[in-house]
Order: sequence, then structure tokens, then C-alpha cells
Amino acid sequence: MTTELGRLIARRIALTGPIPIADFMAEALGHPRLGYYRRVLPVGAAGDFTTAPEISQMFGELVGAWLAERWLAMGAPSPVRLVELGPGRGTLMADALRATRGVPGFRAALRLHLVETNVPLRAEQRRSLGAFAPAWHERFDEVPPGPALIVANEFFDALPVRQFQKTAQGWRERMVGLAPDGDTLVFALAPGATPFAPYLPHGADGAQAEISEAGRGLAAAIGARLVRDGGWALIVDYGYDSGAGASLQAVRGHRGAGILDDPGETDLSAHVDFAALAASANAPTFGPIGQGYFLRRLGILQRAESLKARANKSQRAAIDAALARLIGPDQMGTLFRVLAVGDGRTSLPAGFSEAE
Repeated sequence: MTTELGRLIARRIALTGPIPIADFMAEALGHPRLGYYRRVLPVGAAGDFTTAPEISQMFGELVGAWLAERWLAMGAPSPVRLVELGPGRGTLMADALRATRGVPGFRAALRLHLVETNVPLRAEQRRSLGAFAPAWHERFDEVPPGPALIVANEFFDALPVRQFQKTAQGWRERMVGLAPDGDTLVFALAPGATPFAPYLPHGADGAQAEISEAGRGLAAAIGARLVRDGGWALIVDYGYDSGAGASLQAVRGHRGAGILDDPGETDLSAHVDFAALAASANAPTFGPIGQGYFLRRLGILQRAESLKARANKSQRAAIDAALARLIGPDQMGTLFRVLAVGDGRTSLPAGFSEAE
């Protein structure tokens, strides 16, 4: 095993036996000292992946407009907690706050809270958002009570998932164990039936499925918070509306990598089950809808034209390329889904229709 964290995980397995994939993900991404999201700068060209806010300012600006519209619909409470889960380099929030500076009273009412475990990223966020005096938290449940506007862009995909495989004897959980050399991590199946079987779909032998207990638990916490204190949440991620097989993947340097290779130095993520999030929230939900549809409804085409009117030829080409990437059905427009969670007290949110 090539990384220190990999050796620690291998030692744990040698002592206690194979571990669920969810436990492996939790260690690989969140180990207090060696976890991927604790110590690396994963976002951007020099990192391992690029998110929508890094592609174009238009994304964050439109999210900001959505948040301001929801705040007004709530009756303009002051103060209101503005919470972002996994803020990256702070790009989305910086664009959102810049775009809403003309909304009377909005920025003065905001109390900015960032849920972030990565120390280097917190430094980046401080540079981008320091003027707004953000408070940082390790977990969502640390955010103080009160009306809230919550944003989670590409956050749920990094929460641990359990994986299962259908066998002739029923569903078995996929585990991480050790090869005969006692050093190499390998996948294995648990020998007995899984207690999660009632929650898994019918499938032929060899079929695979995933459940994110962490994702469902966080959705439940968000829903309970909004119903209790008032507010709205906007969840954007890549995933599916309901029903899919195994999707866990690893990325390093913008390229695919082995899931079990180099723990702590490789990004791990899985497609988000939006139906499970909506059901777990136990609150009014809208969507999921495609990111392309959502951004069009919020006016991204008009915003692109406005930006292009003040741009040179190369800048106009860059704006068109970013627009295509954000809303194109063959790019992020369909794969990325948008879900809104509300408090049941305010009107239909912008970007969604009654049928969704």
C-alpha cells in the first residue's frame, strides 16, 4: 500500500476484518489528519475536479438570485442564516453575494455560515468571503438555529455509500478486505444476508445497488431544521431521480482512478439518489429537475447575452462554451439535478413548476 492512510486502513482490516465501503470512504475522505477532504485543494484546474461555479460566474449569480427571491418570499427575515455545505474556494458564494448587492436589506440580514472540514480550503474561503465575516463549522448541526437559506452544490456526492450485490442467496454487502499478500485492498462480499435487503430493489443475480445513510441523514436534518425554523435549501449534484446501480467512482487529476488505490489522495464520489433525499427530508420538496432546465428558468440565456454585450470576441466564445457546459444535455444540463426543500410556509420557488 503506497499511502500512509492506506496502510492504516489495511492494518484495521487485518485486526477487525473487512469493512463496509462506506467506512472505507469515510476514512479515505474524512480521516482527521490524512483524509482527502481534510488536506488537499481538490477544486479547479490544478485539483482533481471542476465544479459549476468554477466554470462560470453565471452559476453563482443565478443561485444568488434564487436565494434572494426565497428570502423575500419568507418575509425578509433578519437575521437569516446563509449556509453553504462544502463551499469549495468560495466562488459560488462570492458570485451570489455580488449579484444580490442591489436587493434592499438582503446582505445586511445575512449571517454567513460555511460547513467545511478542509483547512486549506477554509483559507481560500477566507480570502473570497472574509468581508462577510463567515463562521465555519465542521458539521451542519453546528449551525445556530434560526431561519436559514442553505446551498449544497456537489456536496452529497462525496458522502459515504454502502454498496450491495445480488447473489443467488440474496443481497450481500460489498466490503473492502485484504488480498492474500496482507497489504493490497480488494473488494469482497459479506458472507451473510444484509439487513438492508428490504430497502433494495428487485434485481437479477449480479445486480448492484447503493444506499447513502449519510446522505439520507443529512437530508432529514435539513428538512427538520427548515420545518422548525423556516427557510429553504437548494441541492445541486449529479445523480438520478430514482433507482440506479453502483456508481462509486474515483478521480485524480481529472482522470479516472482505482477506487481502492492511494486512499487519502484520490477523490471518491457516487451519484446522488434524489428520490431518497426527497423522501428523507420529510418536508415539502420540488424537483429534482435538470440543471439545464433550472438555469434556463432563472434566466441564464439572458445573463449570457448581457455578459457577451460587454465582451471581446475571445471572451464571448468563452461565455458560450461555459453556457454549453452548464446547460447542455450532453454535458451538465441533464446529469446534474436540482432539488429544493422548503418549510411549507412560502410560495413555489423560482425555477420550478407546479408539476415538479
